Formats: sequence, C-alpha cells, structure tokens
Amino acid sequence: MGIYLNPGNGKFKITTNSKIYVDKTELIEETNQVINTEQRFVCVSRPRRFGKSIAANMLVAYYDRSCDSAELFANYKISK
Repeated sequence: MGIYLNPGNGKFKITTNSKIYVDKTELIEETNQVINTEQRFVCVSRPRRFGKSIAANMLVAYYDRSCDSAELFANYKISK
C-alpha cells in the first residue's frame, strides 16, 4: 500500500460543514470512468481559488479505505 499525503476524510468533512459549499461530487463519477485506463492521469487545471484543494480532499475522502465516508456523501449527487 502506498503512502498518502492527506489520509482520511477530516478535511472534506470540515469543508462540508462550511456555510458555502458547492457540490462537486459528480467529479467522482468522471474519475471512476478513467481508473485503470490509459487516461488515469487527470490534470485539474483551474484558476486559483476555484476549489482544486477541495476537489482533491473530496477524492481522498471518497477513495480512502481507512475511514467510512458513506454518511458524509449521503446527501450529495454522487450517492444517487
């Protein structure tokens, strides 16, 4: 198993508790489609302050095996 820089779902949980949070969980569906393919390397290039770190923390929370994030994602688009 590899070493992860931001394990767990704590940072994403803090983000979802904020007053302003825009649901971008549909990015997970796009990411799932390219796993184990030649297109598996995804570059998210956005201007500064457009949520790149939030998206990265969301992906970590979703794919991390060390914690259960089902309840955390239950109210978002990805759960449907």
